[in-house]
Amino acid sequence: MAETLEVKELDQVVVRFSGDSGDGMQLAGNIFSTVSATVGNSISTFPDYPADIRAPQGSLTGVSGFQVHIGANPVFTPGDLCDVLVAMNAAALKTQYRYAKPGATIIIDTDSFGPKDLEKAAFQTDDPLGEMGIDTDRVIACPLTTMVKDCLADSGMDMKSILKCRNMFALGLVCWLFSRDLDIAFNFLREKFAKKPAIAEANIKVIQAGYDYGHNTHSSANNVYRIETRHKVPGRYMDITGNKATAYGFIAAAEKAGLKLYLGSYPITPATDVLHELSKHKSLGVTTVQCEDEIAGCASAVGASFAGALAVTSTSGPGICLKSEAMNLAVIMELPIVVLDVQRGGPATGLPTKSEQTDLLQVLFGRNGESPMPVMAAVSPTDCFDAAYEASKIALEHMTPVVLLTDAFVANGSGAFRLPDLKDYPAIQPPYVPEELKGQWTPYMRAENGTRYWAVPGRKGFQHILGGLEKDDKTGAISTNPENHDLMTRKRARKIANIPVPDLEVLGDREDAELLIVGFGGTYGHLRAAMEELRSQGRKVAMTQFRYINPLPKNTAEVLRRYPKVIVAEQNMGQLAAWLRMKVDGLVPLQYNEVKGQPFVVSELVEAFKQHLA
Repeated sequence: MAETLEVKELDQVVVRFSGDSGDGMQLAGNIFSTVSATVGNSISTFPDYPADIRAPQGSLTGVSGFQVHIGANPVFTPGDLCDVLVAMNAAALKTQYRYAKPGATIIIDTDSFGPKDLEKAAFQTDDPLGEMGIDTDRVIACPLTTMVKDCLADSGMDMKSILKCRNMFALGLVCWLFSRDLDIAFNFLREKFAKKPAIAEANIKVIQAGYDYGHNTHSSANNVYRIETRHKVPGRYMDITGNKATAYGFIAAAEKAGLKLYLGSYPITPATDVLHELSKHKSLGVTTVQCEDEIAGCASAVGASFAGALAVTSTSGPGICLKSEAMNLAVIMELPIVVLDVQRGGPATGLPTKSEQTDLLQVLFGRNGESPMPVMAAVSPTDCFDAAYEASKIALEHMTPVVLLTDAFVANGSGAFRLPDLKDYPAIQPPYVPEELKGQWTPYMRAENGTRYWAVPGRKGFQHILGGLEKDDKTGAISTNPENHDLMTRKRARKIANIPVPDLEVLGDREDAELLIVGFGGTYGHLRAAMEELRSQGRKVAMTQFRYINPLPKNTAEVLRRYPKVIVAEQNMGQLAAWLRMKVDGLVPLQYNEVKGQPFVVSELVEAFKQHLA
């Protein structure tokens, strides 16, 4: 009779699944994070895709990873290093071991460590563990492929389909290690493969086999672990990616505003999932059009906006370059559209599957003429919902195109998302031209806050023409008058500058910090984790994260001048720092810049900030 293992409670754990692109590591990671989010654990995930479309099987460049950080308390990053590494083949072990903690548990499929596998992974000996200096006591080595074949031998499935279930065996083993509820995983698979129930049941059988293998052999572990949920807010939770949350935020905004939602888009990594998700929701009044190119996607959104819809166009950095002409058209026509930019590594094609923050100056200035538009940035995958809602509200209520920045890390990563109640969200009230102005209204007549009235086509007495040429402030007719152009330029700029946005929030040692850490967008979790680590070491540190970049919060200068040292940390060569120097007189911040295509590493941030505190 097997001994009974002790179940130990952990505050947090990081698991990294890795294997070939076709090994299903993203699905295994997604299911594990969904199981954890559903029971109320805080999660943060990082899918790490290879840039190759399909590298040769077993090659070093074709390894795909998925890292998930699970905590009893809120977690802010996917973690620097993992406690458990699943390596489905020799190449995965070779490339991913650097992401494992010194005492991490390593799960390997011994069937994928044959002579050819080792050769492809550039191992020099037939002892990969010894070659890498890995303690075999920390390794759960099992003939995973063989056991999956045996498990599904009577399933009637072909061998290719059977091998696709290998990821589920690894998932079952990890679920055993952390005492996860398999029923949630089973429900996930039955829903995902609702039209292929035989596939769902085969995967469920393999998950159970992996779980049973861990239970029956104890898999070289001294304990199993449980991560209890603390400080849970009652409600329904789901694991949601940033791109899906963004799509849902746009749907919610359209619902709140009483408008149809239109998306004009051209597929581009890593923004395409927004197009895919919105295309599923025709029943909610969503229209999606996959256009022939980027400018067509944006120009069609301008047309949809003129027709009275909540219009959105989505892209990544290379597409923003191409959309800029149509974005400029929306500026001079003063029509509401949301331009979603899911930033990725550049320049040009750059690093399509990797994350950067290198489009900031482009979206602030990358158009001809004086063409200001609001710019905001989501700070986490779950924040993408609120950010999309707020960007839509600003666009509709102030009659302007708005840029919403996310990035590949935020868009592909996920978090535990509490399903919102729309009653808790503010109303969206577009400035429709009042009926009493019929007969005296002209296209550029403005409300008291400087916003141009919106006359939706079809309203009798409000027929009008807009276009790319400058218009007369009074009549709306084409005008090249110098004074009128100066007046219209200033009115457009003043309208943007006066959009109300929330004040900056300072976290940490607000009153007496020696160093203020400043960032924007998706670096929030890493910067906050670094701040908390420094404070735990007795350092006086604070941080603030810019969500609204144009216009800047009204208290920006006051906050940045309050502290003796300010360091701006961003995944570019200093674009936010340059913008802040331009907007805050006399500000000369310190800078921390990385352009690696990977998220910040918290331990590296801590060491860098310590140097400035010395």
